Amino acid sequence: MSKEIQYKELLKILPDDDILQQCIHCGMCLATCPTYEITKLERSSPRGRIKMIKSVARGEMEMSRIFADEMNFCLDCQACETACPAGVQYGRMIETARVVIDQTEYVSKFSVEIKKFVLRKIVASRNGLKIVSRFLWIYQKTGLQKLIRATGILKIFSKNLSEIETLSPLIADKFSDTQINEIELPTGEVKYKTAFHFGCLMNTMFADINIDTIDVLKECGCKIITPKDQVCCGSLMGHNGDMEFALKLARKNIDAFEKHDYDFLISNSAGCGAFMKDYAHLLEDDPDYAEKAKRFSSKVKDVMEFFAEQKPELTFQSVISKESSTRLPDRQAEKSSSNDIQQISLPINRDRNDNHKKNQNVTYHDACHLIHAQKISTQPREVIKSLPGVEYTELEEASWCCGSAGIYNVVRYDDAVKQLERKMNNIKNTKAKIVLTGNPGCMGQIKHGTQKFNVDVEVLHPVTLIKRMLKK
Repeated sequence: MSKEIQYKELLKILPDDDILQQCIHCGMCLATCPTYEITKLERSSPRGRIKMIKSVARGEMEMSRIFADEMNFCLDCQACETACPAGVQYGRMIETARVVIDQTEYVSKFSVEIKKFVLRKIVASRNGLKIVSRFLWIYQKTGLQKLIRATGILKIFSKNLSEIETLSPLIADKFSDTQINEIELPTGEVKYKTAFHFGCLMNTMFADINIDTIDVLKECGCKIITPKDQVCCGSLMGHNGDMEFALKLARKNIDAFEKHDYDFLISNSAGCGAFMKDYAHLLEDDPDYAEKAKRFSSKVKDVMEFFAEQKPELTFQSVISKESSTRLPDRQAEKSSSNDIQQISLPINRDRNDNHKKNQNVTYHDACHLIHAQKISTQPREVIKSLPGVEYTELEEASWCCGSAGIYNVVRYDDAVKQLERKMNNIKNTKAKIVLTGNPGCMGQIKHGTQKFNVDVEVLHPVTLIKRMLKK
């Protein structure tokens, strides 16, 4: 790839050079950057990387191996965007830089092709992912996994391979798309018209969470449309240098959902939800899809965001011997006899509700693409705190990246573990028995951390905790 082409590619995100001029180098991003915290090098900070991108884009600095490594060292957690007073769109800059880097000699062509093959032919292919997932299921169920781990044979091939292998989640016996009907109806009145994106990894490796989501939405009075022709959202491709393919998937999803009538498109994966909300921006220059993308993105809601905004009423199992009927997250407290349903308000007056004993010590980790990309932070906490019997403990540095970051924990395992150790120490300090988070990557990474750092905590999606507590 010629230098001239490299610069032109980078300049695509600099229509008037404004996006780079926004950065005033104030340094407020430094305290929030996980990689700068490790190295204390300016080049490993958001403003340092912006300076490097600006210099390369203007031809003031040569593309180099250091440049390539720094762009890939970044977790793309976008915590710096939340901290930035100037509103710099750092995530879009770093992702564009990666597209350019993948076409240079500073990245192995073999590794690029392998990554592209895995993301395109396996992750983005429903059948391909199902085949791989079924093999992984056999590997887990037959005892072969235990044998491989016991022998330590993977260490022969790579010092980290045995560790990376433990990142794989338990594969569900049944994939969620085979269990979810294209149209699901609540048992009672239809109160909300929703659609559901079951995703790729969520469909096979976290299928139980998808089923929990459908069950809880039905209890809320949702009619749920789940188009069978939907596809992967494209986020992993978009964040890893293959935006062209990601946009093909975006168009397919828009076409699949455009045929149906719904008010909210529910996502239970922070990464998927963030990327689908960004379709409007990504396709704004596409004359055929710009308006469709705006409509599509405007309806996307994280499942916790939906609960917090719509406040659906749910009936929960008794904490002691009574039932609790709860509106999430806005509840009206009402004392009742031991035989009646009890209405509880948010926030609960703990002094007046001592009969509601705490039986779930819970904390919450902010998935990066939920808090930083979607700006959703208070909503999940409101919902969690409103659940009867929950004792909530705030997690220190809850918004600090756990190190998952898409496929970062696979391709840069050692760097990811440094972030994970920090996260697990904070979780341990809460003394919580359950840690909740709204992204599959975070769930897998933190579960890995419970084993690696011996932290006794159960990792759940918030919707799974809600499903457990529903009146049976």
